[in-house]
Amino acid sequence: MYLNSSIKKYLKSYSINYLGFADLIPYQDEIIKSGGDIVCGYPVGISIGIALLNSIVDQLPNRENQNVACEYRIHAYDVINQRLNIIASMLSGYLTQKGFKALPIAVADRSDIETATAPISHKMIGHIAGLGWIGKNCLLITANNGPRVRFISVLTNAPIKTVNNPIEQKCRDCMQCVEICPTHSIKGRNFILGEEREERLNYKVCERYFDSMKEKQQYSVCGMCLYACPYGKKDK
Repeated sequence: MYLNSSIKKYLKSYSINYLGFADLIPYQDEIIKSGGDIVCGYPVGISIGIALLNSIVDQLPNRENQNVACEYRIHAYDVINQRLNIIASMLSGYLTQKGFKALPIAVADRSDIETATAPISHKMIGHIAGLGWIGKNCLLITANNGPRVRFISVLTNAPIKTVNNPIEQKCRDCMQCVEICPTHSIKGRNFILGEEREERLNYKVCERYFDSMKEKQQYSVCGMCLYACPYGKKDK
């Protein structure tokens, strides 16, 4: 008996916007490459997303104003991350109580500081689950909210009906995230499965930009590639 309906019912009160169930079996080599033994062997990835508030994101062009930067950092990052981590932890406990293995992967967790990567890609799991496509900005882009969504993942062996339904990228010739990037880190290449991230994004330049803001004792806020995406704007 599949647990999809039970999980949806369990999560109903958490005000999430996206829920998907990804078949991870065909991607085990890629998963092991990313996170090693701790994340391998789980056939199912549950992707959970919460949409960011447009009233916060739309202020990003004025992010040098510390009030704007503070609001974005707290309400579109810190608070959302905490909500997602709690949801993933609670859902993992729920599945464990039913006798199955479950592993929550913390949102924005970087197990490899040098490469700024997590044990597993939340974007990839959401992509496999059919929740969106990975854009030129290396973010998961949804049809309704664009990249203005934060995601978390739970890995499990619970009996869940899954999909392997990566959505074809729809960025096509759009270059708005490339043109607005203050560090010119985004190279303008469409996502190709298996291609290294460095082919699309110079993440070291991006990281140095955030570090420079921290040195100035500013809130380390950018998000311009997220702001610029036409799929997330109200007047798209």
